Amino acid sequence: MPMSQEFKKRLLPGLENMVAHFGTPFHIYDETGILDTGHALKTAFSPMNKFMEYFAVKALPNPRVMKIMMEMGFGFDCSSIAELALSRQVGASGENIMFTSNNTTDEDFAAALSNGGSIVNLDDISLIPKLPEIPDLICFRYNPGPRRSGNAIIGNPAEAKFGVSHDQIADAYRQARERGATRFGLHTMLASNGLNHAYIVETARMLLSLAKWLSEELGIRFEFINIGGGMGIPYRPEDAPLNLPEMSREIIGLFDDFRSAQGYAPKLYMESGRYMTGPHGVLVTKAINHKNIYRKYIGVDACMSALMRPGMYGAYHHIEVAGKNPTEFPTETVDVVGSLCENNDKFAVQRTLPKIDEGDLLIIQDTGAHGHAMGFNYNAKLRPKELLLRRDGAVELIRREETMADYFATLCFEKNILTR
Repeated sequence: MPMSQEFKKRLLPGLENMVAHFGTPFHIYDETGILDTGHALKTAFSPMNKFMEYFAVKALPNPRVMKIMMEMGFGFDCSSIAELALSRQVGASGENIMFTSNNTTDEDFAAALSNGGSIVNLDDISLIPKLPEIPDLICFRYNPGPRRSGNAIIGNPAEAKFGVSHDQIADAYRQARERGATRFGLHTMLASNGLNHAYIVETARMLLSLAKWLSEELGIRFEFINIGGGMGIPYRPEDAPLNLPEMSREIIGLFDDFRSAQGYAPKLYMESGRYMTGPHGVLVTKAINHKNIYRKYIGVDACMSALMRPGMYGAYHHIEVAGKNPTEFPTETVDVVGSLCENNDKFAVQRTLPKIDEGDLLIIQDTGAHGHAMGFNYNAKLRPKELLLRRDGAVELIRREETMADYFATLCFEKNILTR
């Protein structure tokens, strides 16, 4: 969606100075916007008194941003050893970290259980005997299969590689209890980038119903249910935003009903990433070339290595040209492209934009999640820097751009040959 007017007021007056000082391209994140979204989420669920957001590190794995999450009292959702290490470096430990992985290695488990541990959320019943030890608190990721629908990013639950099936879920908790687990949580993640709050409410209803059935079946009580992430943002101008107040009101009602019937209610956890940071980041890139063949192309100094969602998913990211209001300047229809040797290296396809001159700055929006984090080095392209627009108005470098030395670093090693 078009970046908020508040973000524009904070960013645009100083943009030329930022470009002169740091150079392009760069991702820049709005600290004030991130804090506002976090506080809105906490306020929406404040009547519960048992709510916890675990920021999905995969969305924006930058320690400086993660410290902002820590300021708000949030934990971290991790899926790898490196994400665990990042979370611990900023001060998280124990049950402030939720480790959800799939096809998990022995090394992954060792990292999850060491250095203060984490909540281990198992993706597969076959992983139970592979754990070096069963922690007191154990959780399973539930896949309802044909009982629910998913979406394009995660897929149909019945076809998704994630989670424990409905037929396995009771036996999974039974086996974990037999191995020594005494505390239990329940997790699911069915869709990504959802704007329909009713779907998320139904996910909470599904897990509460499942928790009730498992409690009766096994005589256990659940300390929490984790409804996953999946809260979406309106990438397109015509998209309506997620109705957070109504979503929280309905979910709180479900928990109140559960408490009335069962005499207790579990805590509510969620693991938003995109919703927390997505709208509060943009990729700033410079127009460097025009090409007019069968279409008009605007070449920029960033490429798909800085933002792969359009090329990978056909995802829409809104683009504005700094200083050029489309209602005041002549427009043209163009493809906005990078320099990668792939034809899908396009930030926009047949997009109507104000007429762009070389040197103009393009602001590619909603890159605060799954932007830099999904970057790659194909074609030996190097990923750009990350900046933080702080609350005090200062702009802080929070990740330098990659260098050729970084790219070639893995080619520096001791000779190692296994002979026959």
